[in-house]
Amino acid sequence: MENDIKTKVDDLFKVGAHFGYSKTRRHPTLKPYIFGSKNRMDIIDLDKTVGMIERALKFVEKLSQEGKQIIFVGNKKEAQKAVIDAANSLDMPYVANRWIGGTLTNFAEIRKRIARLEDLMTKKESGELDIYTKKERGILDLEIEKLTKRFWGIMKVKRLPGAILVIDSNKEEIAVAEAKSAGIPVISLSGSDCDISMIDHPVVANDSAGQSIEFFLKQVVEAYRNAKVVNSPVSAELTKTIAA
Repeated sequence: MENDIKTKVDDLFKVGAHFGYSKTRRHPTLKPYIFGSKNRMDIIDLDKTVGMIERALKFVEKLSQEGKQIIFVGNKKEAQKAVIDAANSLDMPYVANRWIGGTLTNFAEIRKRIARLEDLMTKKESGELDIYTKKERGILDLEIEKLTKRFWGIMKVKRLPGAILVIDSNKEEIAVAEAKSAGIPVISLSGSDCDISMIDHPVVANDSAGQSIEFFLKQVVEAYRNAKVVNSPVSAELTKTIAA
């Protein structure tokens, strides 16, 4: 067990997960997770981070077993590509441009806007929009472009998700607040400047370095995917066959 923890700590260290922000930016809720400071920069206690990751991944596995969606949220430049890649690998929704207010707390209205986009896209592809004048088609194209930019990543969301996952809970505070208001659990990768008091499953680590973000998301993707495989009907039938 000790060797396993050490290996995980080493993996986190290699991706720079231990780097926090300056001590002056440290949020009070993060004090128990700080190992110390070097050159006025906080150093995160990776032994504690390992435990937090394990607890978060257990929750991810549960979501997978229940077939629930996770909305991946990461609008900061360092997180955008990694968030999109992770979400797409699991066929999950994502927000990697800007969180739209009301996504969770006014979900019915958001679904109407998504339905409008789906309708326009279908009609454009089938040629139904060809009956309009060039000017009218231009207006509709602009509407499609605007709706696509805002809602493309969450078109897969048909009902409220089982959880949202955010990179940098400080930056994504609106998404976190909406999730809490809607009773939706939050998983986060949170740096030393974040308030984690509202986070159900926080992971305290470097939330600004690309490698650290990618490492965290890779763990989440693998946990969700593996739990889904283990609990698939085929796997269950195979287990019965072996037991027999």
